[in-house]
Amino acid sequence: MKNRSVSGATRSKHMDGAAFDIAMANHDPLAFEAAARAVGFLGFGFYPRSGFIHVDLGPARQWGEWFPVRATAFAEEAPPAREVLAESRTMKAGGAAGVATLGAAGVEVAQSVLAETQSAILPLVPYLDTLRWVFIAVALGGIAVTIYARLDDWKRGRR
Repeated sequence: MKNRSVSGATRSKHMDGAAFDIAMANHDPLAFEAAARAVGFLGFGFYPRSGFIHVDLGPARQWGEWFPVRATAFAEEAPPAREVLAESRTMKAGGAAGVATLGAAGVEVAQSVLAETQSAILPLVPYLDTLRWVFIAVALGGIAVTIYARLDDWKRGRR
């Protein structure tokens, strides 16, 4: 085990699977420690020179030096991509393009069915052709808005 290979403590909580070390390169050490304490961890070892914190389920204790306060704040965590995309203009415009595409396909199917089965409705077939082209135009407009929104979101640093 790693603990033995680095001449770690013989009764280390790592040996029982009751401890872990976590790198603080992308974490706020104070926020991480507070969160770990809030869920019941009691043992903390601070290793700022190595850049990690040891956390365990042993008795309440701590050792090592505190991490120095950073001059710049940590970046806020970004919400999951699926939540960002669900609210984005890209998805909304893409949905409109998809609905319009389905509408155009539906009109084409209806046109084909009506042309073959209903001779009384035959005079309406040219209007259905126009309606299909309207749906196609809306679909193309939705695709254009999707592309514009995606490029604009990218330019603004959004996902």
